[in-house]
Amino acid sequence: MKIIFITLPDFFQREAFLINKYFADGLEVLHLRKPSAQEADYERLIQDIKPEFYNRIVLHDYFGLALKYSLRGVHLNSRNIQPPDNFSGTVSKSLHSVAEVVNEKAKFDYVSLSPIFDSISKTGYNSKFSMEELKMLSNQGVIDEKVYALGGVTFDKLDLLKSLGFGGAMILGAAWKNC
Repeated sequence: MKIIFITLPDFFQREAFLINKYFADGLEVLHLRKPSAQEADYERLIQDIKPEFYNRIVLHDYFGLALKYSLRGVHLNSRNIQPPDNFSGTVSKSLHSVAEVVNEKAKFDYVSLSPIFDSISKTGYNSKFSMEELKMLSNQGVIDEKVYALGGVTFDKLDLLKSLGFGGAMILGAAWKNC
């Protein structure tokens, strides 16, 4: 099962240091998501990350930076609905319903489905799926290696998510809990 960390929405002191440490410790993929940030701030953070880790970074905004720095990929969302022209990296997308997963997952390298559990970082963003529904979706092949769990994902839930057939887990709140 792949593990992806998603950055906190706001910049914080020593963020690049921690990102470099997570990568050095084996983190495969980091989604850089700062919805209200300016492009220059995004670029400064990228520049503070060691270049050998650029192939592990996926952007949620300012996709031109993915081309400029040869980053791993882009993640589509309501703010950014198309990858850049001639982009050859990974393309993923945020999805929030079973119908979206059924209709769209084949178009992407992977998709996130959320919220699987009650969110740690977003107050009031509660799970949309019962355990019975998740098991049924797994048995039907809706949840598979291309579907990554997001929302309330903590390290102690990884075995459960793997048993449900998720191909990966996207961790936000639990990754930065002590920052």
